[in-house]
Amino acid sequence: MEESLCLPGQAAANVRLRIQEKLACVLSNMLGTEVIENGLIGSDLPPAYDDLYEDPEELPTPEDLSEMLKEGTKDSHTKAENTPFVKDFLRGNIKRKVFELVTVAIYHVYSAMEEELDKHQDHPALAPLYFPAELRRKNALEQDLAFLLGSEWRQHSDTAPSQATQCYVERIHAIGRTEPALLVAHAYTRYLGDLSGGQVLKKVVQRVLKLPASGEGVEFFSFPQISSHAGFKQLYRSRLNATDLDKEMCERIVEEANRVFNLNIELFEEFEEIMKALPAEENVAGVPLHDGKGDVSKCPYYMGQGASSSSTICPLHSLEVLLRHPAVILVVAVAAVLASFSIIGFFR
Repeated sequence: MEESLCLPGQAAANVRLRIQEKLACVLSNMLGTEVIENGLIGSDLPPAYDDLYEDPEELPTPEDLSEMLKEGTKDSHTKAENTPFVKDFLRGNIKRKVFELVTVAIYHVYSAMEEELDKHQDHPALAPLYFPAELRRKNALEQDLAFLLGSEWRQHSDTAPSQATQCYVERIHAIGRTEPALLVAHAYTRYLGDLSGGQVLKKVVQRVLKLPASGEGVEFFSFPQISSHAGFKQLYRSRLNATDLDKEMCERIVEEANRVFNLNIELFEEFEEIMKALPAEENVAGVPLHDGKGDVSKCPYYMGQGASSSSTICPLHSLEVLLRHPAVILVVAVAAVLASFSIIGFFR
């Protein structure tokens, strides 16, 4: 056997690791936070960021703000990822009406957050994290709403903020008025979450809602000014850790990040109630996505190819659709009978 071939146990371990990584990416984007730190981030930064990242080999310590945020929000993250809405979304159970309302809610949240970040861009805690060209999401969300709701989307009845959305927006403006440093928690959880697994979630939405492969309706997930998501996240964390904040303020930022999770959970609960009230919609060809549960991270083809391919068609899913066709079932049955006769004859 060639040395380059994996043993069965190694191959299984590799598959499990890749499944975990892809699922973590999807959850990250949905929840607006990073859930993994290793395995997806390359060791080399792209040339565009080499001059910005001061020490790419410096390992984070428990006292670094990025580590405090990661460890300090684990419980909130677990609670959020186990909400029924998030579980359904990851299974591909999302309706267009609800996705439109999700886009509206996120639009209001980002409008408020980016307004406050613009106001306080020179604040010592925020200046190192201010990347409007690379990260700004409001314009992309406006494009998505124009596609989803029409060119007159601002007059659409569904674009008013919901109760949970309004609470989220009010919190952002409140800390902008009183303690702008706490905006770090909002920027961190939202932007780094957007950069984690966005392309995977984008393809899920495109497939389930039959949106154009060219990207209309899901521009929110695209960051054309960032050549490497992994490199930029590394840069962002280094800037985060370099901010001149005392321990008390860092702890308050972690506390605010947990509040952000709770605000998102309230949004998810609203969306879940709306989902329950809407009539059922058929999936593509009436067949559940991939493994029958809708979780794209468990599709071997998509895990290996889908994230880097422009195609939104999974051959495994297509094969499943084909095999459910009555004519194909008949042909397979006849072939099986003929094969059984051949086998019987061979052993006589």
